Amino acid sequence: MNALASAATPRPAASAAPAATGNGADQEFSFSQADFERVRALIYQRAGISLHAGKQAMVYSRLSRRLRETGHRSFGSYLQWLDTHSGPGGEQEWQEFINCLTTNLTAFFREDHHFHALADDLKARGVANPRIWCSAASTGEEPYSIAMTVVETLGASTGARIVASDIDTKVLATASRGVYPADARGLSPERLRRHCQRGTGANAGFMRIRPELTKLIEFRTHNLMAAQWSLGEPFDIVFCRNVMIYFDAATQKRVLERIHAVMKPKGLLYVGHSENFSDSRELFRLRGKTIYERV
Repeated sequence: MNALASAATPRPAASAAPAATGNGADQEFSFSQADFERVRALIYQRAGISLHAGKQAMVYSRLSRRLRETGHRSFGSYLQWLDTHSGPGGEQEWQEFINCLTTNLTAFFREDHHFHALADDLKARGVANPRIWCSAASTGEEPYSIAMTVVETLGASTGARIVASDIDTKVLATASRGVYPADARGLSPERLRRHCQRGTGANAGFMRIRPELTKLIEFRTHNLMAAQWSLGEPFDIVFCRNVMIYFDAATQKRVLERIHAVMKPKGLLYVGHSENFSDSRELFRLRGKTIYERV
């Protein structure tokens, strides 16, 4: 983690906290069950993420980085500061808090069948400038895979626009750079040659996504729990894969309703392999393997 927030966050004196649970007596910071429940409430409030009861160790490991950066001596002290500060310094630390607790697992052409289906759908639509939203861009492999598929299907002169968003500002910074190890998982040798520039010298072992693809993508921070969505014109296609698994049923329903509202009629929603929205038939109908059509 970087130290941006620590510059804005005062270093408080140590404060008493309840005894820690589940992390051992030799742990660095005091972390009680009440602290964990407070973290669960705050991340749900800010990002809609439902943390399972057994995630204490994960929360401790990830958030302890922020305590070191900000000089807090206990989770109780840190959470109290977080919950009572606003303004730029407070919002900056809220973003760090969210960044720590989001999970980013991705690869190029992950769930490959979706990209074959995307190519087929782009051909069937016959639209030269489709609008596509990748709503969980992470470190960028998914939106770049979408862009590769678009160019391979519609040609390099396509007017397609891809909005690639994520709640985590750090992964978006990686995505916007478009630099990855040359042996990144999921890229065939042919795609590596066609769509990437190999690094040389000090950059040997890395590759950069070619400008022809990056110009199609707009990276932006977006919280699905935000009161207002300002995403521009309606989308033909939305990728929202392996996102809803972190939400409870009520939050899933609310997000689906809002995704529905920013899509064109008969637009397609691509979701993760373990996500099923058959209870939202008034919004989407199943069109293919983990692909839904907007009603």
